[in-house]
Amino acid sequence: MAARPVTGTITGFVLRTARESIPRTQAAMAETLGVDLATVQGWESGRRPLANMRAVDLLGLRRRLAALGADAVVVGMLDAAMDADRIISATLNSTDRPHPLAEWVHTRDTAHMLAWALTGTRPPSFAEIPSQRRRGPTAASPLLPVRDRSAFFEQLRTMAEAAPRTDPRGVLLHRQALYLTSYDKSPEAVAWTAQALHARRGLPARRGWTPQWAEARSTATALARLGDPVPLLDFIERAMAGDDAGEAANLNYWAYWLGGTPLPQSDDLFMRDRRLTGWDPVTLLRGLTYGLHHAPGFVDLYAHTMWALLTAHPWLPQASGVLVRELAKRTEHLLDAGGVSERSRRELSTVNYVLRDRT
Repeated sequence: MAARPVTGTITGFVLRTARESIPRTQAAMAETLGVDLATVQGWESGRRPLANMRAVDLLGLRRRLAALGADAVVVGMLDAAMDADRIISATLNSTDRPHPLAEWVHTRDTAHMLAWALTGTRPPSFAEIPSQRRRGPTAASPLLPVRDRSAFFEQLRTMAEAAPRTDPRGVLLHRQALYLTSYDKSPEAVAWTAQALHARRGLPARRGWTPQWAEARSTATALARLGDPVPLLDFIERAMAGDDAGEAANLNYWAYWLGGTPLPQSDDLFMRDRRLTGWDPVTLLRGLTYGLHHAPGFVDLYAHTMWALLTAHPWLPQASGVLVRELAKRTEHLLDAGGVSERSRRELSTVNYVLRDRT
């Protein structure tokens, strides 16, 4: 594979979105920051990646954006965008250095940034940020060219197959690379990913925490993404429900996935914490409330996790009246709409009853 230059396409697009939210033109932003126009254009195009800036300069840029009135959500996504750019760059430009997918457990924000570049799907956190009208053939998203997307997914599949399964880094690389291949919706790719995932389908049968627990969960959720919710429903029933270690691992993972854990994790062992320390339950409840996914299988995972969270922290309904009312409305809608498993219906009914009792 021919080497491709390291770029910051996603980060540059997020920076552009932040600038437009102020709003400022490129020329006005360059003048405000005391740099030339070509510098701002280079940042936003990805030709001059923000990740290459000195840490003190990058910190200063963030603070200046905030002071100028840039949307806080957009500015807050710069880290995830840089992570996503690094993953794409490392995949398209093979080196002897450890791959980022083997170095840390990535979060939902990073996954959303990757999806934006690989599928064109706008991150849900940007849903209320209006898209600006622009002159000329300006890109409406950081979507990679078809050639680069094909090369990225091809290399991901190669990495997933070649990752050593004898050490934690190899296990993490295999799991995260295999999950990301489910973003490729071409018929051949879907067939490959489904076959690779189904080869791991037996993992969810294990109860209690094991080093394979996270891979089993990832396998089940990726199959649900491809339209097969049965493994995820089976995982909930057999590897989580009624098992304290499995329930704790699921809550710990959700808290990390939704950005509720302050530090990045280099492996999956943080999920073993049965004391549920290191994250804020209200932050997790908020993330679950506003992130309900209505795809088959996913909604059952959300429902069970909300039930488990309220069981572990029964005081939560008293924490935020606005949040509780919103969650009560959403659970009621899910119950009326149907399409969930019998277990989920029971758990949603319990959640809804508790919430209504506190509003």
